Amino acid sequence: MCGVFGVHAADRDVSRLTYFGLFSLQHRGQESAGIAVSEQGRLTAMRDLGLVTQVFDEQKLHGLRGEIAIGHTRYSTTGSSQWSNAQPLVQHGSARTVALGHNGNLVNESLLREELSAAGVTLRSTSDSEVIAALIANDEAPLLDAVANAMQRLDGAYSIVALSEGKLVAFRDPHGFRPLVLGRIHDDWVVASETCALDLVGAEFVREVNRGEAVVIDESGLRSVQAVEPSSPGALCVFEFFYLARPDTMLDGIEVHGARLRMGERLAREAPVDADLVMPIPDSGTPAAIGFSRATGIPFSEGLIKNRYVGRTFIQPGQELRKHGLRMKFNPLPEIIAGKRVVVVDDSIVRGTTARARVVNLREAGATEVHLRVSCPPHRFACHYGIDFPDPEKLLANQMPMNAIAEYLGADSLGYLDLDALVRATGLPQNQFCLACFNGQYPAPFDPTLDKHIMERRQSREGTLAQEPDTQPSLFALA
Repeated sequence: MCGVFGVHAADRDVSRLTYFGLFSLQHRGQESAGIAVSEQGRLTAMRDLGLVTQVFDEQKLHGLRGEIAIGHTRYSTTGSSQWSNAQPLVQHGSARTVALGHNGNLVNESLLREELSAAGVTLRSTSDSEVIAALIANDEAPLLDAVANAMQRLDGAYSIVALSEGKLVAFRDPHGFRPLVLGRIHDDWVVASETCALDLVGAEFVREVNRGEAVVIDESGLRSVQAVEPSSPGALCVFEFFYLARPDTMLDGIEVHGARLRMGERLAREAPVDADLVMPIPDSGTPAAIGFSRATGIPFSEGLIKNRYVGRTFIQPGQELRKHGLRMKFNPLPEIIAGKRVVVVDDSIVRGTTARARVVNLREAGATEVHLRVSCPPHRFACHYGIDFPDPEKLLANQMPMNAIAEYLGADSLGYLDLDALVRATGLPQNQFCLACFNGQYPAPFDPTLDKHIMERRQSREGTLAQEPDTQPSLFALA
């Protein structure tokens, strides 16, 4: 779910542009942030744990000078939340040095790691992203060919920005699991996870990076190659539409906010309820709640005030942190809620932690009835391509029938959006999506034994776990 950003602009403050781009992508990852710049081929990188505004300030940005920059906000799916896994990571290879930021999740990382180790390549993190950087850094072929060669060996989800040899590189897996777009500020090129990042830095959207395409940008302009044949059909993660992407983002030409409104309208037709008030779980549930209200005529109102200085509880790295975040995140408005039959519209219920706590809060605020409506189908299957719910035993809908879920959550009723209705609301064909978390039909092979912390456990057993520095330096220069 991470966010990536890159810019090639000789006459602009690329580190500051990247900072603003990352700020607009903060919702995609809140564990760490980083920026790497290239100044006439010399790489300088800064990364650290925390939000973008915690990692960077004026002084640090001033030290990141160059004509090319890439940035990353991390949400961990392979390798834990620790400094050594923060990105952009830097790999010194026999052929070149590569700085790289990765959004996605490889499913053949273990095999590639073993091959690299056998070839004498040292890997210091427990992130699958380092494997990608190492393949490119140790390939003696020209840069674009080295990227293409690496792509032909990678399985899984990857949308990537990288710096090497004074060039900006971007490439995307042949399934297109994660979004990646190209934009321009006059003659300068920008790459980002979402179009909202282009908007914030004043870039005009040009096109998406195609599935299986590799792009290299330097002072001569943009060159690309179809490194891997795109899969048919595609496999854009549908999670992007109802939860992950910002509502002002365009995905495959479709505005996310409009799609979420249509999800709410369809949800109202599929799961009507007699109530006094429709309210969202902000922020990603708000458009669907508006659509539900429009379709039913039930008044809409904000009933929960969100502390927007608390991050997304779903993407906290551990369950205890999720619980802590929930206690701080929302506060109900009793004057709005008391004595009302309330319809609460949420974008998803995955583990049930958030939904159950919210029902308790609304009852305490005086709601006479609480009806939960969810703008996606029940999550029953693991994701192996970059969303952090790999264990089906932690998925509420996998463990309980629908009537038991409502009882467990303490709700008077519960309704989910049908899968076909979800897809129709996006305006795109069903065969353009990965829907595996709902229907169990996986578009790419995977190893079911892999999980987020497998490399930490493996290295701990082997006694080779990479040690973090005593004082974690976030700034380092590289020749």
